[in-house]
Amino acid sequence: MPEDLTPREKMIMALEGGTPPGLPPHFELVFKRCEEFAGRKRLEPADLAGTDGDERQRLLRDNAKMWARVYERLDWAVCTGFHGLDLADQARSFSYIRGAIGDRIMLAGFADGTYHMPNGTNMMDMVADMFDRRDELMIQHEETLRKGMETVDRFADMGAEVILMCTDYCFNDGPWLSPDMFAEHVTPYLARLVEHIHERDMYAIKHTDGDIMPILDQLVSTGIDALHSLDPMAGVDIAEVRRLVGPELCLCGNVDCSLVHAGTPEETYDSAIYCLTHGGVDNGAYAFCTSNCIFEGVPLENYFAMLQAREDFGGPGESHELPVEPRTYVAR
Repeated sequence: MPEDLTPREKMIMALEGGTPPGLPPHFELVFKRCEEFAGRKRLEPADLAGTDGDERQRLLRDNAKMWARVYERLDWAVCTGFHGLDLADQARSFSYIRGAIGDRIMLAGFADGTYHMPNGTNMMDMVADMFDRRDELMIQHEETLRKGMETVDRFADMGAEVILMCTDYCFNDGPWLSPDMFAEHVTPYLARLVEHIHERDMYAIKHTDGDIMPILDQLVSTGIDALHSLDPMAGVDIAEVRRLVGPELCLCGNVDCSLVHAGTPEETYDSAIYCLTHGGVDNGAYAFCTSNCIFEGVPLENYFAMLQAREDFGGPGESHELPVEPRTYVAR
């Protein structure tokens, strides 16, 4: 098997249940430290307000070139940087980044169509819906799914290769719905959405924060290609998840965001090594990333420590002999 696969090819292999050669594929759900790597911030919808025509296209083109530099410098496998722009701007951005980087990276769209957890202000209303307005709620589930499928179709037509489904289901102490209620209100709709994504020849990655363990079997049963976050702050242990799901489901994440955001480089490095040891590389399909996102304010030395752990650990079949302390975390 060739070891010079592109990041995109490695990610596809992992999403199909394989273990790619060399370093595991890497990406982040959201990344907001572009300025340090490419000299400018990511383009946000507000930056496009009041623009049109050539000026709008210039901004989109420059943003795509910026992301291409970031992705190449950090060895990313999935392009997630255009999320938040309207779909027409994302479509144009897909074209621009393909022109800048070719097919070295997968293009991702964000779409979901399943019942979300409360936002903190509507808990009582959502609970009442399930008991007092159940018929209306089931109609709402179908409508939400329909809209999610429509967005999936838009992304398929735009050339996306993978859909990230980001509706959260869990608090740190467990799902907001009991497993029985989850089986009624979420699982069948998620399964239909995943089926639709596959029918459009794309891969399906399910993201949810929180303690997923009581509903892990249901999430896996929907046919997802990968499961993202694996939130250690909620007690999710990637070693236990791997034991339960087997080697073929691609696991993404579990590098502890609380450490990446507020810990030391050494703590971040150790968390990353744990994930590489127990989540993948030698024992299953795995994509290397944090348990959430890289936001503004994340100490870059912690992100560098995480990337250094990936390089030090190496690929499948290697010795995984780690350097003795004190370690050096190379800036990218």
